Amino acid sequence: MKPFDVYPLIDVTPFKAAGSKIWDEQGIEYLDLYGGHAVISIGHSHPHFTNRIKNQLDHIAFYSNSVQIPIQSELASKLGEVSGYSEYDLFLCNSGAEANENALKLASFDTGKKGFISFTKGFHGRTAGAVALTDNPKIIAPFNEHDHVYILPFNDLEAVEKQLSQGNIAGVIVEGIQGVGGIQVPDAAFLSGLAKLTKQYNAKLILDEVQSGYARTGKFFAHQWVENLKPDLITIAKGMGNGYPIGGVLISPDFTASHGLLGTTFGGNHLACAAALAVLEVIESEQLEQKALENGEWIMKELSTIEGVTAVRGKGLMIGFDMDVPAAPVRSALIHEHKIFTGSSAGKNTIRLLPPLNIETSDLTLFLEKLKEVLKLQKSTA
Repeated sequence: MKPFDVYPLIDVTPFKAAGSKIWDEQGIEYLDLYGGHAVISIGHSHPHFTNRIKNQLDHIAFYSNSVQIPIQSELASKLGEVSGYSEYDLFLCNSGAEANENALKLASFDTGKKGFISFTKGFHGRTAGAVALTDNPKIIAPFNEHDHVYILPFNDLEAVEKQLSQGNIAGVIVEGIQGVGGIQVPDAAFLSGLAKLTKQYNAKLILDEVQSGYARTGKFFAHQWVENLKPDLITIAKGMGNGYPIGGVLISPDFTASHGLLGTTFGGNHLACAAALAVLEVIESEQLEQKALENGEWIMKELSTIEGVTAVRGKGLMIGFDMDVPAAPVRSALIHEHKIFTGSSAGKNTIRLLPPLNIETSDLTLFLEKLKEVLKLQKSTA
């Protein structure tokens, strides 16, 4: 038996990692500016993170949600405190797609409706409901096609209200900042308008903060850049566990819980909660929201001055930039010749940067120097 060949693999085999650095089996060092799809939030092998997990392993690593698990309450309390959502409840699961599935289910249960709105260039996961709301026909199987899903133009409130007025919409799901779509930042007026319209038409607003959450944008959640915005449901994962699989849904006090409404075998296990607590503790103690904001503002300004870079978007350390050449050969040169990991996106000419939030400025400076070299060479050989 062999792994099912569904991933286009980079010819690198990571062997160990620390901070923003990765070493392969030959001991060659790489700079990680992608964090394994925005997962590595506090750096590889952070000592507080590894100690938290080791200590938990000395006690208990797993039991199902059929028993009392006090560390879940500890995590919920800490997350509420750090995020500013202490009045919300927390449902724990294992991934971003699963978080979105449960948020969709909650919205549908609560409203009694089955229609959902999402947006062009949006990505919400690969499970049944989440992929149906993702704007990529290539990954939607016939089984996942639904006549009650409406993918509308991003930042178009008029289109949203027109669909909501039909009375069949349970919820609207939108990313705090679109990640796979190329780091598309929603207008503040668009997000505020969604909150007002969903309330007006008895629908739920779901903020998908799977990639844009956890201090990445300089706020704990990207939607917190919009004043007084309080979604009905907020989905989280990726940076939540710094590599340990965990996801969750923050649920507003308007929802009523009942036994059996949602469920998961592995979600909220002891080891996952220990990992997630370690992440929150490091974000708080190392002031990573502020560090992400400062480094993000600086590198975006520097990127905008580089010849060949045509546009720069994002907030904090969630950055996308367009070039006047295709991204694939640029990324290939960066990884193979200069040993720097970067990320792709739906945009042919777009590169994503999603580094650990505690990355050093010197590492970002090195990346800028190598990017200039690569773009200059690309132009000279075009």
